[in-house]
Amino acid sequence: MRMTDLKAGWAIVGNDGQPLGTVQAVGQNYVLASRGRLAAPLYVPASAIANVEREVVHLNLAKREAEQMGWEEAPRESDAPEATGDSDPLHRHV
Repeated sequence: MRMTDLKAGWAIVGNDGQPLGTVQAVGQNYVLASRGRLAAPLYVPASAIANVEREVVHLNLAKREAEQMGWEEAPRESDAPEATGDSDPLHRHV
C-alpha cells in the first residue's frame, strides 16, 4: 500500500481496535488525522501504520499511545506526496 492510495474519510484505529479519527489529508510521510471538534488533529507518521484493510487504517500502537506521541505538531518539512511518474492512474502494466 502506498501513502497516495489512502483517502480522506477513511477510519484510523489503534491496534487495540479503538477509533483514533479519520483521514483528513495524506502526505508522503504522514497522515493528518481529524479527531473531532474538541481534539487537535494528529500528524500520524507512515511508520505507525501497520496495515490498511477495507478503508480502515490500522496503527501499530494503541489509541492511547498514539494520543501521547506528540503528533499534534505539524511536520517541519513539506510533506507533499512525490510524483510517481505513472501516467496511468489505474497503475495498469501493459
